[in-house]
Amino acid sequence: MKVLLVKPYNISDHVQPPLGLGYLASSIRKDHQVVILDCIKEDIRSFGFAKFLDRIKPDLVGFQCYTYDILNIQKMLGDCKKRCLITAAGGPHCSAMPLETMDIFGSDLDFLFQGEAEIGFKKLLDKLSGKQKIEFEEIGGLVWRKDGKVFINDKYFLEDIDSLGMPAWDLIKPQEYPQSQHGAFFKKFPIAPIVTTRGCPFYCTFCAAHLVAGRKLRKRKVESVIKEIKMLYDNHGIREFHIVDDNFTMDKSFAKDFLIKFKELNLDVSLAVPNGVRIDTLDEEMLGLMKQAGIYLITLGIESGSDRVLKFIRKSLTTEKVRRVVKLIRGYGIDIAGLFMLGFPGETLEEMRKTIKLSRELDLIRASFFTYLPLPGTEGYNDLKIQNKFDDKLDFKYFCFMKASFTPEGIDERTLKRIQKRALLGFFLRPRVFFRNLTQIKSLSHLKFLLRRVIRWVFLR
Repeated sequence: MKVLLVKPYNISDHVQPPLGLGYLASSIRKDHQVVILDCIKEDIRSFGFAKFLDRIKPDLVGFQCYTYDILNIQKMLGDCKKRCLITAAGGPHCSAMPLETMDIFGSDLDFLFQGEAEIGFKKLLDKLSGKQKIEFEEIGGLVWRKDGKVFINDKYFLEDIDSLGMPAWDLIKPQEYPQSQHGAFFKKFPIAPIVTTRGCPFYCTFCAAHLVAGRKLRKRKVESVIKEIKMLYDNHGIREFHIVDDNFTMDKSFAKDFLIKFKELNLDVSLAVPNGVRIDTLDEEMLGLMKQAGIYLITLGIESGSDRVLKFIRKSLTTEKVRRVVKLIRGYGIDIAGLFMLGFPGETLEEMRKTIKLSRELDLIRASFFTYLPLPGTEGYNDLKIQNKFDDKLDFKYFCFMKASFTPEGIDERTLKRIQKRALLGFFLRPRVFFRNLTQIKSLSHLKFLLRRVIRWVFLR
């Protein structure tokens, strides 16, 4: 079969290679044709997508689906069905709400996958093409219809993630991506994200990572990761690598082994962890190896400056510990970016002010201030739903961190956005921070991407 895998267009600030689609492509390309389309990178919207379908003429179109993508995907599915194409979707929203997603898309969506889909998607294509005799019930993670009824198979998580091979980097072409990657700033270019582990055993109430990758931490072999890095360096000219794991440093022996072997490569590259690492996994030995390996930036998921809120969201963290670890990291000369969130359920204005105050007291080069999103399938979402706390504002088409889709009781959307704007401007307009970041702008095109982000985060309503 000829398969088109699509990352839909949206106003995302991060234009970076779609690793999930790359792994899917690798799992099927031995027996099926596959094309990857990143609509954000290519700036392809609804009309352009229809023209692309007519040019490629696929048999099946598969969509990566985040909650914010639903409205766009509805239109794109309609274009597919006008051409009598088979359709499928997967990703975070599908994994969180499989039945509801099938209902939203209706008959325009034929199949859906919840959880990891590499193994199941290959089986589905083999069945549809007649290559393999298998029943839908035997395909892990598959959601499908029969006689008007939706059937949902259990999620399937592969133990040996090395057996998936590398993402289809030749189809993704990471060297062609713009200077608008995860973390906004960089040292070298071009950049490629890599994944070394999957799964998250923690229970933060706001996080949906476990819905796609499960609770169990599964690791690649260090040799496999090193091989991928060398291939990207030699074949695609990659000069910076971003480790985008949810829990890169959780298994300390694994992380330390990787850092030692990465350093031994002696490549002219830089390394960063922009997706965030857990503060309680960092120690002096780990930080020493990170510095030696060339890591210049560590991102920390700090979330709040209120110990009450940190306990409420099950972060297993205190502000005192945050201060101690930030000081430790800076002692190794590594820059730090902090991730903060405003507007948790039950959070007060005073607690948000504590978060903003903490961000300015810590020695951070950058900080992100997200508004709280009750992501479907998370504990926070389920609790709010039980309490009937959702109202007309919780519209999935406005479901992004740049807007205030949800606000705690007693705080309206305008107020929360004003607090977010004050937090961003107050952090970055301090002379020391402003000029440190100004010196890290690499080019005119990089500056344009940064200005676009400022406009979206600060001025978008």
